[in-house]
Amino acid sequence: MYICITGGTGFIGSHCCVSLIQEGYDVILLDNLTNSNVGVMEQIYDITGIRPLFHKIDLRNAAELNEFFHEYRNKIHCVIHCASLKSISDSYVNPIDYYDTNVLGTINLIKSMIFGNCKNIIFSSSATVYGNNSDYVPLSEQSDRLVGHPYGQTKVIIEDLLKNIIESDPSWNVIILRYFNPVGAHPSGRLGENPKMKPNNLFPIICDVALGKIDKLIVYGKDYNTPDGTAIRDYIHIMDLAEGHIAALKKINNIHYDVINLGTGRGHSVLEVIDCMEEVSGLIIKYEISERREGDVPVCYTLTEKAYKLLEWKAERTLEDMCLDAWIWKIQK
Repeated sequence: MYICITGGTGFIGSHCCVSLIQEGYDVILLDNLTNSNVGVMEQIYDITGIRPLFHKIDLRNAAELNEFFHEYRNKIHCVIHCASLKSISDSYVNPIDYYDTNVLGTINLIKSMIFGNCKNIIFSSSATVYGNNSDYVPLSEQSDRLVGHPYGQTKVIIEDLLKNIIESDPSWNVIILRYFNPVGAHPSGRLGENPKMKPNNLFPIICDVALGKIDKLIVYGKDYNTPDGTAIRDYIHIMDLAEGHIAALKKINNIHYDVINLGTGRGHSVLEVIDCMEEVSGLIIKYEISERREGDVPVCYTLTEKAYKLLEWKAERTLEDMCLDAWIWKIQK
């Protein structure tokens, strides 16, 4: 039986693929390659010695999805659904694209999974659904969803859709994983974050500034109510996150349905990340303070007890590990 990963050549999907292969699973990757490159397949092979199956499919294309699930009917044990547009700022500009890709794509996927007789799904949600809950950190899975931007709204809609599906058909098994901030790279230096589109995540930009590819880092806001005035996030190493998916996969038939946060339980400020990256790279990272960015929140980190209790999983890697692996990836690629 296969594990199918949508968005499989992206940052999260590709690292999940490596961990799954190393655990002995057979993997199929689906991706439309809008923001990733098929060359990731060679990088996965370099690390694991195995090339997973790959199908170039856009989830908005229902006919192609049905054809795929017809070909693999009764052969897919679980879908790990990572495919998504995910920029908060871009979602304000292009909300229709976000609802079309994220929501319609998921509806098409669910319909095709039924057609293919696969009713196990692990959904990549996000801590963004908690919105501006900074007065109530650390966040638990029971924290209010206060999202205001289109990207986050699509995640909330999909979460609710999956809950409605399992209420209407208990033969489904659903685990919703709310990620905090995945960063870093595979420790081999062969696989990391490499989007086609201009990155808006902190770590790749910091690395590009250190390498001189970008003049300076823009730090959005230094007037937050935090120790150094910059925003605090729960950064999680991408390999810890990948291992969290394996833990969820192993438990999906026992859990049946649940929502679980994946993070470290500790927050780091933007300036802390800059300092750490300067230490591991030995270079100065130039930055400039700018106005706060729409949609950003001051502080966001999670409680970790539920993940440990249900999945027997916890994040092990440090901020230094995240910075070092991200840096090695950038200088070697």
